[in-house]
Amino acid sequence: MLELKAVRAGYGTFQALFDVSLEVHRGEAVGVIGPNGAGKTTLMRVVSGLIRPTDGTLVMEGVDLAATPAHRIVELGVAHVPESRRLFPRMTVEDNLRMGGFVPAARPKFRRQLEVVYELFPRMRERRHQLAGSMSGGEQQMCAIGRALMSEPKLLLLDEPSAGLAPVLVEQVFELVNRIRASGLTVLIVEQNVQQVLRVVDRAYLLKTGRIHTAGRAAELLASDSIREAYLGV
Repeated sequence: MLELKAVRAGYGTFQALFDVSLEVHRGEAVGVIGPNGAGKTTLMRVVSGLIRPTDGTLVMEGVDLAATPAHRIVELGVAHVPESRRLFPRMTVEDNLRMGGFVPAARPKFRRQLEVVYELFPRMRERRHQLAGSMSGGEQQMCAIGRALMSEPKLLLLDEPSAGLAPVLVEQVFELVNRIRASGLTVLIVEQNVQQVLRVVDRAYLLKTGRIHTAGRAAELLASDSIREAYLGV
């Protein structure tokens, strides 16, 4: 579904990604793990079109994403849940969800997709008239994911979904990821919480200082001594 080959990207004169290559196949969940500053968020921004690669190829279902405007990338079926959620805090939960379904193809299906989101996140139905900024961090993360699902994406990008959450809420967020996966949606997730993310994805890539250092099945990486020592503290 998605293929990156030798992608380079950065901000001005600062290069954040160096020849990054990875694949995401339809129906699977893929993780990108690594420390702070590894380039994980930059990678997500490249895929969703928020920044442009300076070199390499980036293709989804035969379409060159590097040459596609960001709003068209959403229409192609890519939905990005950014780090820190980026909700509209002074708008209600339901209005935030409405914004997620704003692309032309999704507008006629708004009510149907809203019910899908409310079935997946019953708490959002309860909070639908509440201002998004007044909810807890975990509830805001549910709302952000729900907003992304309103466009009926083919590929869901999750950028650090557990960031800033209490441990009990982290468990809830990864349970939500499991439920989304069970629906058949393709997911690319970047995350510092290595142990948790390797339990919900099929495969993962280790990104360090902007380069892919290793890749493999999630179970293999979870059992890897080098990964355990460097990231799990055991």
